[in-house]
Amino acid sequence: MAQSFSPKPTSIFIPTPSSSCTLLFLVILCILGLYTLYHYHPNSAVTPTQTSQNALHFRDLFLSSASNFTISSYLRALTLHPHLAGTPPAIQTALYVQTHFRDLGLETHVKDYNALLSYPTHASLSVHFSDGAVEDVRLSEPGVAGNDVVMPYHAYSPSGSAYGRAVFVNYGREEDYRALEVQGVRVAGCVAVARRGKVTRNDVAMKAAEKGVAAVLMYAETEEGFSGGVERGTVMSGLGDPLSPGWAAVDDGERLGVDDDDVVKRFPKIASMPISADTADAILMSLEGARVPYEWRDTLKSKFSRVGPGPTMLNFTYQGVKKMVKIHNVFATIRGSEEPDRFVLLGNHRDAWTYGAVDPNSGTAALLDIARRYALLMRLGWNPRRSIILCSWDAEEFGMVGNVLSPSITSSAMAFGGMIMGQPLDTC
Repeated sequence: MAQSFSPKPTSIFIPTPSSSCTLLFLVILCILGLYTLYHYHPNSAVTPTQTSQNALHFRDLFLSSASNFTISSYLRALTLHPHLAGTPPAIQTALYVQTHFRDLGLETHVKDYNALLSYPTHASLSVHFSDGAVEDVRLSEPGVAGNDVVMPYHAYSPSGSAYGRAVFVNYGREEDYRALEVQGVRVAGCVAVARRGKVTRNDVAMKAAEKGVAAVLMYAETEEGFSGGVERGTVMSGLGDPLSPGWAAVDDGERLGVDDDDVVKRFPKIASMPISADTADAILMSLEGARVPYEWRDTLKSKFSRVGPGPTMLNFTYQGVKKMVKIHNVFATIRGSEEPDRFVLLGNHRDAWTYGAVDPNSGTAALLDIARRYALLMRLGWNPRRSIILCSWDAEEFGMVGNVLSPSITSSAMAFGGMIMGQPLDTC
């Protein structure tokens, strides 16, 4: 009898050797997954709480590491000598800032530009009183010794001479001339004396020329009253190098001509000069003629009562020169970790009419100390999200010449903070 074939029964619950290995592998993966989910491991991402704690730590460290001693030492070094833009001492202050940034390990570079600046060669003023007395006015400040401090002058003033009756024009605005006209005062051919404020020096000089004034003397009042100090400044309209308005004045760059209409119209047509408040007071107290308009009286520091013209006569001469000079902008860059192509600028100008202890170098000293503290934070692992550029500009006093000559930086900036006289300016 034939024997039938009957296979042996099997069960899926009875593991073979290969299926046992697969099951063990799956169990191990589950265990590792659970461990990864519920336990810390070295490659885990930083939590928002940890990021906030780090930011607070670096902020506190930045604030606590400020030092009056280091700021004062920077200020001392920056103000050892007068450093008018375009002069040899100005180069030394640029090198000082560059060396400071570089020694901190910051990415540092200097950009040189050629700009048209203005310097005095001669100035004189004599006052001829009605009693026949003549006084030659000392134009420099009391206590200023040697030839290293530039004489008081207005940058970009044209050269010229004038001899005429003195007349007070208040701030030199259109409404001030209207007030004088109402009282029958004729200013044509006179030498005007104007107090600083309300409008720019350029506005004062341009309006005076429009009214037929021969020359303008400007003085600055102080809260304490009158003094022997003199406020230098520029009478150019607008900002930036006159020959390269709005673009960088590099060696092979495009430039306008000195006689170009767009250049000439930025300069006044009559000469002007700053004088001290003490000198202004001596002139104004000698005036006769129409009374000071009522609306001017409350804000005047001096108690003179007449506006002229005359009888006091003023004999004024100014000679100056405009010339091409090299100026130096210094930059330090801290690269951002997340948005390196977006810049936050923190800057201040470095040049000064004389020593510049208040304006600008109290601000420059603060900028150098900020750089020191940023470098400290970077050594401890900090980096900004966006790039920070620390800027030390030259020739700002002449009309923000150095500031405007860095368009490639300023046009890419998303925020700017300025430092002047040790205080931050509003950001934009």
